[in-house]
Amino acid sequence: MVHLTTHDHDGDLAVFLIGARINKLWRPDGWWPALAAMGPMLRELYQDPGSGFLGATTLIGARGPTVVQYWRSVEDVYRYANADERKHRPAWVEFYRRAKRVPGAVGVWHETFSVPAGGHETLYVGVPGAMGLAAATGVVPASSRGRTARERLRHRSERSG
Repeated sequence: MVHLTTHDHDGDLAVFLIGARINKLWRPDGWWPALAAMGPMLRELYQDPGSGFLGATTLIGARGPTVVQYWRSVEDVYRYANADERKHRPAWVEFYRRAKRVPGAVGVWHETFSVPAGGHETLYVGVPGAMGLAAATGVVPASSRGRTARERLRHRSERSG
């Protein structure tokens, strides 16, 4: 029997993608610090449930990592990114300093998506444990939210409205 699950979250959320693209493999002095800075930031976020951070998944690509982060709101993302006392601000300042010394060695990018309640749906088929949004918010049987993607979206929309 195939095990079908979905995530356990009905409200608004933000999806924040951040990644690094290694442009000059032969210049780890230019790209390694940018990659290494993400771990301490994620640890800081996991240790602070009040930050609005729900969880993250790291994906490794041919030219660098992408971290998919789930947040309660876009405002929570911005609050963390701009807080002087948090790890992000000093890491960002250091990134710019190093980029001047080793130009073009690494690129950093991000994309932010504000997802309204009722605007997100997931399905995990035969996945042991939790991953993605379900790892960040909890796992429930898909049958409790609907048989199809359309039904799961409708269910979340009705619960949030």
